[in-house]
Amino acid sequence: MDIKKLPFLLLLLLCLGSCTEQTEPKVYLTNGVDESAGNGAAYIITTPSAIYYLEKEGGGLSSMIDKDNVDWLGFHNKKGSGHKGEYRGFPNAIHKQDGNYFHAMNAGTDPSSSIVEMESEQHVRISFTSDNEQWQGQWDFYPNRCDFTMRKISPGYKYWVQYEGVPGGEMDSTDFWYASADNKRHPIMAPFLGDLPAPEWMAFGDQQSPRMLYMLHQEDDEFPDNYVSRPDMTVLGFGRANKDKYLTTVQTFSIGFVESTAYSTIEQTIRQVLEK
Repeated sequence: MDIKKLPFLLLLLLCLGSCTEQTEPKVYLTNGVDESAGNGAAYIITTPSAIYYLEKEGGGLSSMIDKDNVDWLGFHNKKGSGHKGEYRGFPNAIHKQDGNYFHAMNAGTDPSSSIVEMESEQHVRISFTSDNEQWQGQWDFYPNRCDFTMRKISPGYKYWVQYEGVPGGEMDSTDFWYASADNKRHPIMAPFLGDLPAPEWMAFGDQQSPRMLYMLHQEDDEFPDNYVSRPDMTVLGFGRANKDKYLTTVQTFSIGFVESTAYSTIEQTIRQVLEK
């Protein structure tokens, strides 16, 4: 059974379990496959704000489902699908840098092993180690967001962290983005290259959707951040300029939905994440 075909409210009931009205919402971990991504084995993390499919072999998110059952990543492992599937996901961090890791498994991804380190009603932690044992990534799932931390970096190599996906389920001219650089709504085709001011974040929306997806780099740096559009997906990279990578230390990145399209609400959400 494809869990994505179930109404979000039913999945939320599963997440809540036997909670009473006074109990906070749960983070609910199961194991299954991501059918829309090509039937790869996945951890499925159901929360009140999103359902995440974390691909078990590659160590990256293959799907991120909102309350309307819309997938904002749209990964598929079909070889040759390019921007239409195999390139998509999050964090897509290590590319031709002592391997290719932390990407949902496609023809070019190297495998990683995983372990569930923490599982509670408010927090699930899953860590991945690359098959060459030189890279480690840590996933932390909370009721309102997901954090990815690159906690071990192969000596002498660099990485970036990217959102390559489809705002509102499909990349089209109705999509747009906001960023910490200014409070303007930018068309999805408008590029950005520069060091985003602290707190470093960018958010993506669709005119037909009541929500936005944000990405936050929790630490400030002086490295470039780069957004470019492709015909079928976004390419936002923290620590990226064109195809160059810059990150070399332990860093944490958050991804989540904001149930608003107002710039001020996104700013407030970002502040709340950093105040945790």
